[in-house]
Amino acid sequence: MMRYLNPLLKIAFLFAVFALTSCVSRQEMVYFQDEILTEAYDTSNSNFEIRFKPDDMLTIQVSALDPDVARPFNLTVVSTSRDILDAQGPLRLQTYLIDKEGNIEFPVLGTIKIGGMSRSEANAMLKTRLTEYIKDPIVNIRLANFTITVLGEVNRPGTYTVLDERISLNEALGLAGDLTIYGKRENVLLIREVDGEKRYAKFDLTSINVVSAPQYYLTQNDVIYVEPNNARLRQGNVSQNNNLIVSIVATLATITAILIR
Repeated sequence: MMRYLNPLLKIAFLFAVFALTSCVSRQEMVYFQDEILTEAYDTSNSNFEIRFKPDDMLTIQVSALDPDVARPFNLTVVSTSRDILDAQGPLRLQTYLIDKEGNIEFPVLGTIKIGGMSRSEANAMLKTRLTEYIKDPIVNIRLANFTITVLGEVNRPGTYTVLDERISLNEALGLAGDLTIYGKRENVLLIREVDGEKRYAKFDLTSINVVSAPQYYLTQNDVIYVEPNNARLRQGNVSQNNNLIVSIVATLATITAILIR
């Protein structure tokens, strides 16, 4: 009888080997492992500002002491969203789509080039243009479609809307529920479109130096991909063969039962 059980014992041994080889080490799991040197800390990206790109959608609100003077510069549309109705009433500001040349069509002023500008630069430019019509104008520009996408080995992959127009790599990963234990922390990929071309950067989350990387603060439509580590790949290979293994075990068990009888 024991000789018929040997194949089952071998299969159980293989499962144990797979379990041991799929363990994840501390070096693969822990963030910011190297020593923090505060005196040498690089803050060159701390003043980061996003810049407007083609296909961005903006809301632009112009205010003045005399509301009637500012009214021609504030186009509104009727809202069909209950959330917007509750927050802003039946009307909301028209959005302006930046075209491929970086321009928008603005009331009274006509065609305005705004692509490539930061929000502060665009504000200053519009104020200057509006002073011809309004005394001491106030301009508020908001990016209406700032989204980032997080894919791969995170707990909640998906596309997220950024409300404050400033988000770091770590904050984006936090929105996605952090990396799973199977995420490769030393090889996180960023995909960014610049002037119509795809650009790529890689981050090592196990190093404190990640916070001083030039791409640490994200821009609209950035994509982050977290690669699976070797433990996940091995687990995937095991999962693909699970049905076959279960079938073999069941067959062996049936044959053993028949022979014993």
